[in-house]
Amino acid sequence: MPSPLFADRPSAQPPERDTVEALISQARLLRGGLDAVRGSSATDDVTVDPQLRWQRALCDLAVHHLDDVGGHLDQLREGLPPEETDGAAYAGPLAPPAEEPPRGSLLSRVGSAEWNLLTDEVSWSGELFTILGREPSDGPLTLDELPSLVFAEDQQHLATMVTDCLVDGRPIDGEFRVVRPDARVRTVHMTGEPVLDADGSTACMWAVLRDVSELRRSERAVRESRDSLQRRRHAARTEHRLAVELQEAVLPPWRGPLRFPQGGPVALDLAGHYLPAATSALIGGDWFDALQLPDTATLLSVGDLTGHGASATSGMAMVLGALRGMAVAGHRPGPLMGFLNQLLDSAAQPALGSAVCGRFDPATRVLEWAQAGHPAPLLFRGGAGRALDPPEGVLLGATANTAYGQRTEQLAPGDVLVLHTDGLLSRRTHGPDVAHEAAERLLGLAPRFAAARDAQECVRLAVEEFDGAVREDDACLLIARVS
Repeated sequence: MPSPLFADRPSAQPPERDTVEALISQARLLRGGLDAVRGSSATDDVTVDPQLRWQRALCDLAVHHLDDVGGHLDQLREGLPPEETDGAAYAGPLAPPAEEPPRGSLLSRVGSAEWNLLTDEVSWSGELFTILGREPSDGPLTLDELPSLVFAEDQQHLATMVTDCLVDGRPIDGEFRVVRPDARVRTVHMTGEPVLDADGSTACMWAVLRDVSELRRSERAVRESRDSLQRRRHAARTEHRLAVELQEAVLPPWRGPLRFPQGGPVALDLAGHYLPAATSALIGGDWFDALQLPDTATLLSVGDLTGHGASATSGMAMVLGALRGMAVAGHRPGPLMGFLNQLLDSAAQPALGSAVCGRFDPATRVLEWAQAGHPAPLLFRGGAGRALDPPEGVLLGATANTAYGQRTEQLAPGDVLVLHTDGLLSRRTHGPDVAHEAAERLLGLAPRFAAARDAQECVRLAVEEFDGAVREDDACLLIARVS
């Protein structure tokens, strides 16, 4: 870069060489560490995951910054090029380099220029010819000619910077876009100062022009990926809010104890509870429900649809609504499960689900129940508990035209019936062992259930038993105590 011959202030002293070497070593260590981070984040998911895409874009941006820092430090260590150390003025077009510097090299991205207002001489470094895509044989452009390469939208900005520098003596610091003769668009950052003569008038203007196209492209990628990530997070929050509102609208409005049948002798004391997952975003398709039927029988059900979010919650609402309607119409639990299976199998968005459904007759204290791939109800009597023997039944939506079995159980006063979904425990995978462990822990509460005052206290005891579990899925409990 040509030195300002008539600068109105002394030039800064160069730093010590050892200091520069230490900075170069630090920059190289940072660059190596960043390359390791970039390598570990290389994955096919970057193209589809906004968060990974944003992280990769930040890495690329950091690479460009470090490359620039490293290049500047290298130049600082080497000092001015030999042809410029004596401060000689430009004496004609520079010969083209033997070969174009490699892509990304600092030498190909930083050039200098000086416009002498007294002699109308213009000098460009060879790097500036490379940046602007001009042949040195074509000569440099004057300040009047320079806007011919600049975007029309940026020409006024360039004119303002140059005018402020020449007329008001203000330093230049700004960017503009140029279109090279090969039609490539580059973004150039220009810094410079006026050089004053002995009378204080502007004698010439010198500037350093830096090609920041790759840097700005990386910054744009960071902004776009960050915006994409923010949009995704906003959509996730919106979906979560919708799922919560839908769940609250569908699950039973009662949160305290409930007694059926209403308007007659109490036969069942009921209480239920929803246990959320450790991650609030994982709103699932779990439900519990109790409904008094027209013949004074009570419908009891719990279930779980696969998936999370609004789709799972809306599917749960559809299934629960259908279950209630068919139970009110008089269908028994076995056939009812078959209808739910057909509903899920023919839905526009097929899903899998598990459920257990029971119909309790208060006059005979007989429970009719069926299940579809779901943990069996637990019966507690006299301080002991056991799981009911399940009838045949596969997951809902798994196989079309499947028949579901049905069993009956004679209940007695004081019996406690526990229905639950399979998300009570912290687990990585679904499986019979997990369901068995949850059932065993519930069965271990038998003596405490026998001493409980009502169904609500039984629910509290069960919730306390599983309160320390870091659940990866939500879960539901429904407890019925026979009066």
